[in-house]
Amino acid sequence: MSSTPSDYEAVIGLEVHVQLKTNTKMFCGCKNEFGGASNSHVCPVCLGLPGVLPVPNEEAIVKTILTGEMLECQIATRCKFDRKNYFYPDMPKNYQISQYDEPLCLGGAVKLDLLAYPKDVQKEESTIADKPIRLTRIHLEEDVAKSFHNDDGTSGIDFNRAGTPLMEIVSEADMATAEEAFAYLSALKQILVYGGVSDADMEKGQMRCDVNVSIRPKGQKEFGTKCELKNLNSISGVRRALKYEIARQIEVVTGGGTITQETRRWDDDLGETTLMRIKEKAHDYRYFPDPDIQPVRTDEGLYAEAKTRLPELPAAKKLRLADQYGVSVYQAGVLSADAALADYFERAAKLHPQHGPAVANLLLNDFLATATGENPLPSLEPHYFGELADLTATGAINSKQGKEVFAQMFLTGKAPAALVKELGLAQVSDTAALEVFCDQAIAANPKSVADFKAGKLNAVNALKGQVMKLSKGTANPTLVGDILVKKLTQ
Repeated sequence: MSSTPSDYEAVIGLEVHVQLKTNTKMFCGCKNEFGGASNSHVCPVCLGLPGVLPVPNEEAIVKTILTGEMLECQIATRCKFDRKNYFYPDMPKNYQISQYDEPLCLGGAVKLDLLAYPKDVQKEESTIADKPIRLTRIHLEEDVAKSFHNDDGTSGIDFNRAGTPLMEIVSEADMATAEEAFAYLSALKQILVYGGVSDADMEKGQMRCDVNVSIRPKGQKEFGTKCELKNLNSISGVRRALKYEIARQIEVVTGGGTITQETRRWDDDLGETTLMRIKEKAHDYRYFPDPDIQPVRTDEGLYAEAKTRLPELPAAKKLRLADQYGVSVYQAGVLSADAALADYFERAAKLHPQHGPAVANLLLNDFLATATGENPLPSLEPHYFGELADLTATGAINSKQGKEVFAQMFLTGKAPAALVKELGLAQVSDTAALEVFCDQAIAANPKSVADFKAGKLNAVNALKGQVMKLSKGTANPTLVGDILVKKLTQ
């Protein structure tokens, strides 16, 4: 009996390279900075000139240990650096200083939070929340230079990137769908940013990903023949590439063909993978310990320093925000997904913690719904949000007026209380003044009065609307309702 696409499942593992946020490069004093004129951040060490001696960057080691702690890895008390030998134009020394058999971190995991998945699958039954993706290792190395190719057929190399501290985070093949790979990268990026380890901006090459993917019949334990995907420049691009490649492999197998172990390039414009090269056997990099760099003891201050930098991670922050400010678990999850947004929310709700849900609504619904740009934050004093929430909650203004104040707050940058006064929006709560408006409404609308007295209690809403019109929207609607009912039942 011939097989069908539904008979197969994917097996996915990711190798993620992360540039660390340090002032200088991994083994020299050159500035570690994105951009700049080509070959302006270079020296004899990162250019691999004869006779130079590399010196490991302590900050890079600490931040790698910190990453391992955040991901619950085993931290090695001793590690060493090795030479990974291969010839390539972007390798100035013809070898890369890396770690082979004694990496800094082993094991660990990344847990897939529901909100880390693409929005279009978060509510699907197949979406597995809180699934742990195991890690194999995290090791520290130096980045390579960047090659570029011109339209006239010439090529060049910019060595500014060469020597940048680079972590390689290798996962086990625990992912089964393109959506899980998306969630893994989203959750991992969130943790890296939280820890101040890296900005993880894929557009700047600060986070790069190689994908290993294979298929196998459902229920089979053995892995199939894997293909490696390159040129993946965004998390959504990884998802698109995997969906295409999984479908391609299934089509080959169900058509009677076999998968060849190969490296394929993802073309985002065409929406397909294409062959780069066939891998007949594993590369022999001839690793050996770098004779110029002594082994590093992490238990002599480096580990202790990393421990002092452990942040409150997203999962813990979500629980605390829900408990401390009374926001929903969903609101807490959205807020904690972005460290800067969560911090802004806490500063906004600090003076009025009892209005936490209202402040969260203003930020997540009113502001972010209309904001543009990636991870935007208001250019306003955070306490303005708490002040506006308090004005609405205490009845100083109604919800409609609150939206008007909110809009003007962003246009003018003025405080909500000042805008309420300036726009004449303060609600009238003076009972004597409201009774005058109520008497006028009752006298002018005898039919509504008769309907109410005949048992149509909703008729009071028509009278309430007339009072609001007479007061130009400034009357306190709750007090108005109470006064009207009292007067109509006397």
